[in-house]
Formats: sequence, C-alpha cells, structure tokens
Amino acid sequence: MDFLRPASWEEALAAKAEHPTAVPIAGGTDVMVEINFDHRRPEHLMDLNRIGELSEWQVGPETVRLGASVPYSAVMEHLRPELPGLALASHTVASPQIRNRGGVGGNLGTASPAGDAHPALLAAGAEVEAASVRGTRMIPIDDFYTGVKRNALAPDELIRAVHIRKADGPQQYSKVGTRNAMVIAVCAFGLALHPETRTVRTGIGSAAPTPVRAKAAEEFLNAALEEGGFWESGKIITPSVAKQFAQLAAGACNPIDDVRGTAAYRRHAVGIMARRTLGWTWEQYRGAGRTLEGAA
Repeated sequence: MDFLRPASWEEALAAKAEHPTAVPIAGGTDVMVEINFDHRRPEHLMDLNRIGELSEWQVGPETVRLGASVPYSAVMEHLRPELPGLALASHTVASPQIRNRGGVGGNLGTASPAGDAHPALLAAGAEVEAASVRGTRMIPIDDFYTGVKRNALAPDELIRAVHIRKADGPQQYSKVGTRNAMVIAVCAFGLALHPETRTVRTGIGSAAPTPVRAKAAEEFLNAALEEGGFWESGKIITPSVAKQFAQLAAGACNPIDDVRGTAAYRRHAVGIMARRTLGWTWEQYRGAGRTLEGAA
C-alpha cells in the first residue's frame, strides 16, 4: 500500500487524477476500521490532513459551507443554531474521540446507509461540492447516494465541502441503537420544518440500501398542513395526520434483517420516530410562533 500525502488541494486533485483508486483519509474513523479488519486493502491511501481548508467552515446568508474534514464536535459547538439537525446527529456519533476526528465528508465518502449524518443532510437539504482536475460540480444530496456504500463521485473526484441550507425552522433527529453510545444505527430518522417554503423534509438511515427521504409522507404532510391552515394557526397537529405521516414514513423503508435488527422492527421503529420527531418539531414551531406574537 502506497501512502500519498499532498500538501495542497491542487496536489490532492492531481494525485487523485493519477491514482483514481486512491482512498482519501482524513479522520480515518471509517477507513481504518475497514483496513484493520482486512475488509479493504487499497493500493493507495491519500492523507488529506495537511490541507487546512478542509477543516474550515463559512456561514453565509442562506447556507453553511462545511469543509469535508470539519469534525462533528465543531458542528456541535459552533453550528448548532444554523444546523440543529446535524448537530443532534453529531451527538449520536460514537465517542468524543471519534467526534473530534470524524466528519461529514467521510460519512458521505463511505456512503453507508447507516451513516449518522445522512438523515440530517437529507432533511436539511444539502449539496455536495465535488472537485477534480476537470473542475468543480455541485451534487444535490438526493442524487448523491447510488447504492449500498456507493455514491455519485467520479473516480477522479474528491469531496471538498458540503453546502447545507441554514435552518429556517425546527429540526430533529432520532436514532435507534443496541446501546446508547459507540453503536451503529439500527435505524435513524431526521425531520426538518421549512416554514419559509411551507414544506417538510425527511431523512431515513439504515432502513434501505441507501439513505432515503420519505417523499410520500412529506407530500401528505405538506398538503395536510396547508389545507388545514396549520402553518398560520400553529394549532396542534391532529393524531390522524400524525398517524398517517408515520405510516407513510415506515412505508418508505426497504430494510433487511441483520444482527442489529429485523426488517419488521426497523420499519416499525421508523414509523415511531417519524411520529415523535413530528411532534417535537411542531411543538418547537408553535412555541416560536407564540413568542413572536407576544413580542409584536
């Protein structure tokens, strides 16, 4: 195994173009596990830790540009107001040591359906900034996952950053695991309210071959909230609406049986998480509305 250590982003892109099978490593929290268990033996390993810009982030008027190597701990500490769903997901990642090393770029590169960041990225609405010597392109998060541990990156591309829309409403994240820490998700669910566009977005993890959105559930809830005047009134969502949303979210799953859980359990758990996260986010929305009305 050859070890590549570029000193700049340009050198990294050149090395990736010359060695398309080179595996990038920054935090190493996924790659090193695979290597240590002999599940992967790449010809070239590319260390990106000398490239400082990958560990930086910028908060813009509408989006946050998150460098591929920004650790989860930084998201939790510095970006909670802008990215509340991702900050909640970051809390569930492994241990403090891994949260200080691992980042969203690695999660995306691995593209495991159980990756903790994926449901939050899907719910928030994100784009992946991919670059090569040929140029840079933006990949919508909905188009990024192409199969089990497969993504839309070309062989010569590297993830430079993730662009995530700043929260314009409450966001939540829920995860089921076999214990409370250092655990791969049995299933996970992310939900984001977008009051500016009067829409809801979801993200489901570890319950299909790829991370997915519950689009039928979103469409149903968008229509129910609009037709019922919920956005304006802030009234409590009826149990029948919440139940139907949960059933449609569960229906979006295509899970498997494995050592961590059965397909039936995953589908059931996603429905429960969908109903609960809807209740939590809507209560936050209602509370914010009452606060604004009181200040007017």
